[in-house]
Amino acid sequence: MLMRHALIGVCFVTVVITCGCGSSSALVMEKSIQLPNVKGGFDLMAVDLAGARLFLAAEDNGSVEVLDLAAGKAAFSIPGLHQPKWIVYRAESNKIYVANGADGTVRTFDARTFAPLKVLEFKEKANNLRYDAATALLYVGVGNTFGAIGIIDTKSDVVVGQIPLATFPKQFELEKSSGRIFVNEPQVSQVAVLDRASRSVTATWPVSGGTNNVPMAFDETRHRLFLGCGSGTLVVMDSTNGNSIASLPIASDVDGVWYDAARRLIYVSCGAGEIDVIRQTDADHYERMATIATAPGAATSLWIQQLARLFVAVPQRDGQQAGVRVYKPR
Repeated sequence: MLMRHALIGVCFVTVVITCGCGSSSALVMEKSIQLPNVKGGFDLMAVDLAGARLFLAAEDNGSVEVLDLAAGKAAFSIPGLHQPKWIVYRAESNKIYVANGADGTVRTFDARTFAPLKVLEFKEKANNLRYDAATALLYVGVGNTFGAIGIIDTKSDVVVGQIPLATFPKQFELEKSSGRIFVNEPQVSQVAVLDRASRSVTATWPVSGGTNNVPMAFDETRHRLFLGCGSGTLVVMDSTNGNSIASLPIASDVDGVWYDAARRLIYVSCGAGEIDVIRQTDADHYERMATIATAPGAATSLWIQQLARLFVAVPQRDGQQAGVRVYKPR
């Protein structure tokens, strides 16, 4: 079933997919923002809620694209980056932090003028970023031939330490209540548990039910980690002890896993051109309730709970223009 609606110049497309269990669900594509000058694919995004701006790492294009969400259009492009991977926007300092994979730097920019401010250097590839508001520390996934979590003091923008890992990290999550960090290490199919106070690894948990665990989401209330695995599975892990709770099939080429706490849904964006929507019935039980068709290669995504919006980046390919699709739950 496909329904199209036009409202104030914006095309809304409601896509309803029925899964094999007989239940159905829907996501509404609210708008599509085209990026005709961007070549290749994307990595992660960040949002400026007050300014209604989206910052998008155009990895292959070597730029950060700034989108005006209210106007639904591209607003600015920050060029000259080196495989930008991950972005953090800090409203209190009005700065943008961009991790670069090709040269191992985290580069800072003024979020008003987009002027470059500082370059922070690491030994190898800088990837995932996570900010701890309580300490004003920015944690950086570092490494390609080795692994570590680098630490930046954002009050002075200096590197203040690192936590060694067994191998290179992919996505990681900060636990507010305990001061722990959960880190995906896909090369050894495990989750490393770090203590932020002692800056040390306190445990390693094997991932069962899937391999190549890259994206991660976290339900801290129910102590559940959600691991997107390249093997085509979503693994649910108990964050108190590392026990495996569930394993569900998902589409191939997963790159984004997000937990919608208000609706107790998990959104899984995959390069196969699908968003899988998983329902959490309780902490131990999960079911795939819908599959939403997107576009080939559209694996990168960002869920913003405050906006109740899922942003999905569509890469430029032959016959396909780069852009960002904005979805909302029904």
